[in-house]
Amino acid sequence: MTRSTALHTDRYELTMLDAALRDGTASRRCVFEVFGRRLSGGRRFGVVAGTGRLLEAIRDFRFGDDELRYLRDARVVDATTLDFLADYRFTGSVTGYREGEVYFPGSPLLTVEGTFAEAVLLETLALSILNYDSAVATAAARMSVAAGDRPLAEMGSRRASEEAAVAAARAAYIVGFSATSNLEAGRRWGVPTMGTAAHAWTLLHDSEEDAFRSQVDALGADTTLLVDTFDIVEGVRTAVRVAGTQLGGVRIDSGDLPIVAGEVRALLDELGATGTRITVTSDLDEYALAALAASPVDSYGVGTSVATGSGVPTAGLVFKLVAREAADGSWVGVAKASTQKASHGGRKAAFRTLEGGTATSELIMVSDGFEELSTAAEHPDARPLQTTLMSDGEADAAALGSEGVEAARRHHARVREELPVRALALSKSEPALPTEYREAG
Repeated sequence: MTRSTALHTDRYELTMLDAALRDGTASRRCVFEVFGRRLSGGRRFGVVAGTGRLLEAIRDFRFGDDELRYLRDARVVDATTLDFLADYRFTGSVTGYREGEVYFPGSPLLTVEGTFAEAVLLETLALSILNYDSAVATAAARMSVAAGDRPLAEMGSRRASEEAAVAAARAAYIVGFSATSNLEAGRRWGVPTMGTAAHAWTLLHDSEEDAFRSQVDALGADTTLLVDTFDIVEGVRTAVRVAGTQLGGVRIDSGDLPIVAGEVRALLDELGATGTRITVTSDLDEYALAALAASPVDSYGVGTSVATGSGVPTAGLVFKLVAREAADGSWVGVAKASTQKASHGGRKAAFRTLEGGTATSELIMVSDGFEELSTAAEHPDARPLQTTLMSDGEADAAALGSEGVEAARRHHARVREELPVRALALSKSEPALPTEYREAG
């Protein structure tokens, strides 16, 4: 049985629906938009992630008997609304940035079109998925930049709730991590998995040598041995003695990593294990990875920082009504005018302008209505950023499942190459690209 996502929502969405069904506005055609007013944490770019998960969640947004019974018993809505919800299916359209795309303040990451009744219910679902996944992807992309060509493994499952852990592994893989320790992410999304042994394995045995010997017997000499349970120098010597000079790798999870990594590399070479790889873990983030750039490290494992967005656990995205159908059938752009929370009304078309293959701006064309929004004449090198993700309630199959994850990973690799060099710096700063709004027509 498919698990419903219908109650992964805030109550006020249902009370607004209840009132709209009463006053006749429920059937008005509306355009809702997901965007961020700023980039959280002083980041220079953001990364869209979670789109494929959201499309599947919209597909499963159904009010079954259990959900309807709860709403009735809790007196959330009236009988008319319950009848509407019993038959609820989203039949509108969703357009937006491809998963893995980079974005900037004001970027219309997702546009949801449909009746007010259909579209308003998706607010919390869309934001809960996109805010977390995009925050993780943005942090993980910075880590990928800092790591350069060295492989990164995601190991943050124990620092997040069980479903967030799966989402984090998926988002990190999209932006350049090579593997995850989370098996559900492997099963559900096709993310490569990795893992060998923890300190408990060494402590289980009568000696470190016994633990290493058992692991090599089970996994072969190409395994990675964790050498810092007791003394790192002795651990390395024992590892090479047990596995021989063909030992695949050693992992270091403590100490002053730049110094320790250098000492371990020198010792491995002295012992003849010149091909043995060094993996470091231990509370890494993008800044620690950058500090290790000159160290003889072959790969990294990142846990807490990636699963928590490296201190920025939400992307700060919002879901706002930007256009609606008027009583006479025309379209009206609408916008919030609150201090520091103002939005840009109207339907949007987004483009990234480029010069010599390098991105120069985020160009957003705005229209109250639905006339053609184009920038080709003014900017022949502008790249359209939006694509159809859902039409008549049916999701684009190419964005779903493990195939969608791989497509997002490839897309991110391509678009990151467009960014100017200043976008890749780790220090806090203004967004790397300016956002420019232009009226259509």
